[in-house]
Amino acid sequence: MFNIHRKAAALLGGLLLSIALVGCSGSGDQSADAGSASNASTSAKSITMSWPRDIGTMNPHTYNPSQLFAQSMLYEPLVSYGKDGKLEPALAESWDISEDGKTYTFKLRQNVKFSDGTDFNAVIVKKNFDAVLKHRDTHSWLGMVGLIDQTEVVDDMTFRMTLTEPYYPVLQDLSVVRPFRFLGEAGFPDNGDTSEGVKEAVGTGPWTLAEYKQDEYAVFKRNPNYWGTAPAIDEVTVKIIPDAETRVAAFEKGDLDLIYGEGVISLDAFKQLQENEKYVSKLSDPVGTRNLLLNSSNPKLADVRVRTALHQGFNKKAMVEGVTLGLEEPADTILSKNYPYTNVDLKAVEYDAARSQALLDEAGWVLPAGAAVREKDGQKLEFELIFDKTDPIQKAMAETIQAEWSGLGVKVNLTGLELTVQIKRLKANDFDLYFWYNYGAPYDPHSFVNVVASPGFGISETLSAIPMKSELDDMVHEVLSSTDEAKRQELYGSILEILQEQSAIVPISYIKKTAVYQPKITDFVFPANRDENPFTGLTTETP
Repeated sequence: MFNIHRKAAALLGGLLLSIALVGCSGSGDQSADAGSASNASTSAKSITMSWPRDIGTMNPHTYNPSQLFAQSMLYEPLVSYGKDGKLEPALAESWDISEDGKTYTFKLRQNVKFSDGTDFNAVIVKKNFDAVLKHRDTHSWLGMVGLIDQTEVVDDMTFRMTLTEPYYPVLQDLSVVRPFRFLGEAGFPDNGDTSEGVKEAVGTGPWTLAEYKQDEYAVFKRNPNYWGTAPAIDEVTVKIIPDAETRVAAFEKGDLDLIYGEGVISLDAFKQLQENEKYVSKLSDPVGTRNLLLNSSNPKLADVRVRTALHQGFNKKAMVEGVTLGLEEPADTILSKNYPYTNVDLKAVEYDAARSQALLDEAGWVLPAGAAVREKDGQKLEFELIFDKTDPIQKAMAETIQAEWSGLGVKVNLTGLELTVQIKRLKANDFDLYFWYNYGAPYDPHSFVNVVASPGFGISETLSAIPMKSELDDMVHEVLSSTDEAKRQELYGSILEILQEQSAIVPISYIKKTAVYQPKITDFVFPANRDENPFTGLTTETP
């Protein structure tokens, strides 16, 4: 059986830190006067957007400080993650999977060139794979990395990869923005080790990095050698504006055409812009779920009756609508139904304060006369809820939960932490209650179930006291290695049903991306892949 612990090694660190708004900076080879970027929106076929931090080094094989949306503009995968989780040809026009699920043979797309005019072929595919696999530990969070046994060039346009054992999410893993995207020969350092940096940002994608000034702006122009449908716009300028309020002011002034992403402006600001008829606004389908972990390894939370009582003991709908201004939806399930295998009918846990109190009584936690907190065997029903102190949504939700559970006779102490400290405590299993988000497309559901069964990252430990934990782990192992589509669906249904019934992971709301833009922009569509950019399909009209 494959080593799930190793495969998840950087999920929490790498993915959470790549999503969170943590200030980063990068460096680049190209520069221009800052004034040149200010003219980017003068053409009807150009757009200007902002981003909270520098785009980074544009190395397709490394992580922060490079920004995912920008990497996806230059570099492409073998397989693309499309709407409703459909896996579509990208740089591979087709693929074949052996009956035992261990050998993947990719027929590469003909007549693809890198932005410098050089050919894309199986030799450069293998060179990129070799550069990534030279640092397996760095990339071990991605399930397939620890299972790749061999890569080979079959012929000029055929690449083959062999695993040590079957792992069905290989194609999903290949569709993520990093690390398995492809750098042209001119971009490799002399020793071939891209972990040390790249010479040039040479990709096959629809854009090239034309101008760049660190921490100020980046200008992307259409790749003249692009093999696919060329973007309808000529140029995208990204202005680096760390402060969210400054970003909104620049948009209202007309210096920005688009504000896009997760958490790039406050929900209050988005709501105000949404209500202004001068602008166009959109919300994406769910890209992730805000969950609250109830750590069953805490003896007070080991009883499913206590966890269920807490789950149904706060008015989720009212809280979500109030805190997120109605921009997020209350979540009935840990994973939304827009991922592969997750469109499963599960019984929602409804708000019922009276039933919560009855369950706590049944579990032996009684409220002494005149007391405010329930007790059992001389202990009070008291917990610590830790949250990211820089996240106003987490803080507001924590305060609401604290107030509502107080009415049940449960005391909640709130502790605001820096994100890095919060993650450290999660991984050390040093928490009672914790806000946690899943990873989104194309990572889920397989990345989610990975951490369900992987010790050392907090999620598995959260579930450690549920009576069927061993059975749950076995199902995770089986679903990830199964070559039977129907069996996978059955197993995912069982896994999600167990988690729903156990209430150790409490779904709160579905996170959505926001976009607000000037009316010159048309045909805006959110990408199916959470980390991709939205620019290729955009069109513009003369105001």
